[in-house]
Amino acid sequence: MTTTPVRLLIHGATGRMGQALLRLCREPGAGCEVVAAVARQVGTRVVDGVPQFAAAELAGVPAFDVAIDFSLPEGFDAILALCRDRGAALVSGTTGLSAAQVAQLDAASAAIPVVWASNFSLGVAVLHELVERASRLLPGWDCDIVEAHHTRKLDAPSGTALTLGAAAQAGGAQPHYASIRAGDIVGEHLVQFAAAGERIELVHRASSRDVFARGALHVAARLHGRNAGHYRVAELL
Repeated sequence: MTTTPVRLLIHGATGRMGQALLRLCREPGAGCEVVAAVARQVGTRVVDGVPQFAAAELAGVPAFDVAIDFSLPEGFDAILALCRDRGAALVSGTTGLSAAQVAQLDAASAAIPVVWASNFSLGVAVLHELVERASRLLPGWDCDIVEAHHTRKLDAPSGTALTLGAAAQAGGAQPHYASIRAGDIVGEHLVQFAAAGERIELVHRASSRDVFARGALHVAARLHGRNAGHYRVAELL
């Protein structure tokens, strides 16, 4: 961990995750300084001491060490390009990226440190390992992944569900997906393995977005100052 505050740019600042990040960064001892908050549109130019920038003004933001991006796929290219131009690190939780955008992120990792994850909680990092291990130990079992989120979440299956599915495939399983959009559910993921007469369920439930926001802040602090590369959350937790 660095001893001086990490200068952060929050991209997607008006979203639920962006608001959680800004709130947590105001806590005493947070170890970070938000130098810019970026959203598609802005009203007040300074909120709680943090300069606000519209997405069209991204090139004019002050110097920063790490950008934390929880936006939409259409805003991802611009923040990735800015980080590469500035030599700053990027932590992104934006889901629904295209194959071309994933390839651009991989290419950028040759020049800057980057982390992309569908989920920044420690519990999901552990669940990922458990799913892969279970898949290896249970060949031929049915594998189903059921995810539930709030009604405003656009992508389905969720990025976390797809990541868990990739872990299952790495272990030899062929996962099937189901999605639920209801109320204000923060995030729930069930991975079920079933065979004749028995089944195993691995479940992660998040009751607060602070879990993901704290994880992203932790990863940003650990990523700052590292060599260029594409890192995983598990490596930094």
